[in-house]
Amino acid sequence: MTPFSAVLFDRDGTLVADVPYNGDPERVRLLPGAAEAVALARSLGLATGVVSNQSGVGRGLITADDVRRVNERADALLGGLDTWVFCPHTPETGCDCRKPRPGLILTAAARLGVPPAACLVIGDIAADVLAARAAGAHALLVPNPATAPAEVARFADQSAPTSSPRSARRSRGRRGRGRLGGARRPLAGHGRLRGLRRPLRGRGRLRAARRSRTGRGRLRPTRRPRTGPVLLLGAR
Repeated sequence: MTPFSAVLFDRDGTLVADVPYNGDPERVRLLPGAAEAVALARSLGLATGVVSNQSGVGRGLITADDVRRVNERADALLGGLDTWVFCPHTPETGCDCRKPRPGLILTAAARLGVPPAACLVIGDIAADVLAARAAGAHALLVPNPATAPAEVARFADQSAPTSSPRSARRSRGRRGRGRLGGARRPLAGHGRLRGLRRPLRGRGRLRAARRSRTGRGRLRPTRRPRTGPVLLLGAR
C-alpha cells in the first residue's frame, strides 16, 4: 500500500511545458510522461491536484481567468485532476500561498480532505520541495534542463534519478519508456508512488530509415502521436 493519500503536482515544467506567463490555452503542451504519471496516481486510488505559482496575474501580464482557462485545457489533456490551486501574487507581496511557503499545499490538502502529511508534492525546483516541507508534506524533485544543478545536489535524497543525455538516448532506444519532465524527460521516479516500475510505453509504427551507403534500408521505430482523454473533475 502507498503511504500517500494524494499527489500534488507543480504545473509549469512538471506537467506542461513552461511558457512564461501563458494565458493562451492553445499553447499548452504536456510534457512526456505527464498524463501517465497522473493516471498512475489515480490507478493507486490517490487524489490528485495541481499547485502552481502564477505571478503573471500580480504583474498585470495575464488575468486570473486566463490562468483558469489554461488550467482547464491542461486538465482536459491530463484526464482530469481533483483540484487546481494557484497563487496570483508576486514574490514581493510576501503572501503565505506562494511557494516556497506552504499555503498552496495546505489549501489543496484541505480541498481534497487529506492531511498534508499524507500528500506527495512533485515539482521541478527547490520552491516545490521547500513548500512541501513547510506544509509537513513529502516531496519529490523532478529535475529538468532548467533546474539549477545546485538545487539537484541540495535535494539529491528527494530527487527522481536522472541520467546523462547519452545514456538516456540508449535507454530510450532499448525500452521506449516515458518519464515526466523537460526535454530530457527526467521523471524516472514517479514509480516511487508505490515503488512500482512504470508501465512500458509501446513503440509505434515502423518507418523506413535513410538508406546506407550499401543501399540497404533499415526499419526504425517512431512514436505514436500522443492524445489524452477529456474529463473534468473536482474543484477549481
